[in-house]
This record gives sequence, C-alpha cells and structure tokens, in this order.
Amino acid sequence: MMSLAARSGAFSPYMQATAVAVAGPLKALVPGVVVKGEKILLDPKKQFLCRESLSGQSPKTGPAVTVSINGCAGVRFAHTDVRVPDFTDYRRPEVQDPGKSSQESSESRRTFSYLVTGASTVVGVYAAKTVVSQFVSSMSASADVLALSQIEVKLSDIPEGKNMTFKWRGKPLFVRHRTEKEIAAEAEVNVAELRDPQHDMDRVLNPKWIIVLGVCTHLGCVPIANAGDYGGYYCPCHGSHYDASGRIRKGPAPLNLEVPYYEFADDDNVIVG
Repeated sequence: MMSLAARSGAFSPYMQATAVAVAGPLKALVPGVVVKGEKILLDPKKQFLCRESLSGQSPKTGPAVTVSINGCAGVRFAHTDVRVPDFTDYRRPEVQDPGKSSQESSESRRTFSYLVTGASTVVGVYAAKTVVSQFVSSMSASADVLALSQIEVKLSDIPEGKNMTFKWRGKPLFVRHRTEKEIAAEAEVNVAELRDPQHDMDRVLNPKWIIVLGVCTHLGCVPIANAGDYGGYYCPCHGSHYDASGRIRKGPAPLNLEVPYYEFADDDNVIVG
C-alpha cells in the first residue's frame, strides 16, 4: 500500500519509505524501515477526490522511501483469512464425501447427463424447426396471389379459327381454336428450317387448341393474333412473325412463344397454371 500510494501523482513528492524485498509470501530478505516525520493532520470531512482537494492537507514532511535496485518495491502476503464459498447444496450427494470414490456413481451420473443432453437437443431441434417453418411460410404467396395462379377457360366460347386473350399472372394468355387446315399446315413444317426447332405436336396437348403466352420473346411486346406472314401472330414493334403454333418464323425474336403448363379438365374446359 505504501508503494502504491507513492506512485500516485498527488503523494509522490511527499511519501518516502523503504520497501521490503521478499523471496516468498512468508519470509522477508530485507527488512523494511519507515522513518517517521512530523505528525500528519488530515481533515477526514474532506474527500480526496482529486489533486486540488488535497491542497492544504498533504504533509510537508513524511516517511522517506528508499528502494534497492535488486529488490521489489512491495511485500506480498498470503491471504489465509479469505472464506471459500460452500457449494455443497449444488453438488450431487454421491460426490459430497471426499473419501468416497466417484466411480461407483459414474454410471448413474453419466445416464443423467445423457438424458438432459438428449432432451435439450430435442427441444432445440423442435424450436429451430418451428422458427424455420414460420420464416418460410412468411415468404409464401398470399391468398390473392394464389387465387390468380390458375385460370379456367371455357373453350366453347372460342369460335373455330379465332383467338381469345385472357389475363393470367399479369400476362396476356392466347388461346387459339385452330382449324383443320391450320393443324395440317403446322404439322408439315420442316423443323430443321426453324430458328427454334420444335414440332407442333410437342407444343400442344390437343391439336385443335394452341395455348401460349402473348409476350414476344424479343423485347416483351404483345403480338397481334391472326396476323403476320404466316397467319399466326405478329409483333408490330420490331416485325417478328409467328405461325399458328407460336413458333418464330421471321424477325428478330430468338425463341418461340412460351407454352405455359395447362391441362384439360374436360372437353369444354382447360385449366392453365
């Protein structure tokens, strides 16, 4: 404590004492000598908070400090009066006796540890599964979006040789009722001459009906039905010509018109989506 006080800025000009260099916590090699000076009078009512608060209360003369080069500037003592907390209430009864071997109760203690670990793992996995399920369900489509994911078209309302446009998922949907002449003409097309080779039978489930998205594969424009050089679809924006099967035949479009997933509920209704 004397050495610590001597290092502080406020007491360093006034505190002087000799240190004790020790080899261990019990036996001192060099005895410490403290030289007493004048009586130190301090006002206990004033707190020593800073250097300014010590003004007028620091002693003019006090103990002198001398420290040898090879000696340490402090004495360390063994604190044998420190009370160690008693953790007996938190220990298992099988291991409280220090003279009893713990091997006799190791199996039961290991079983208990495995049981607690397994139960904690099951609870953690279930909690993680619940959190992941709720997170994934929060990203699912809402009810109004799911309602628009499918559209049912009544085929009897479409005359033969005509095309009707429907709105599906925010895109135009072309449903065309083809004539026998159109079916025969598209079946005779040489697939090797097409930019996007695809046979007509690979694009339809029923030859009488061709269902495609009304989005040009060039820049996303909406083509005009029953127009163009091949009597199918024509995009006036950049001059792409499609046949009655929705295949690109002329113009800058690189691909055929997309065929969405659909199925026939019966002979008079088709469900797209």
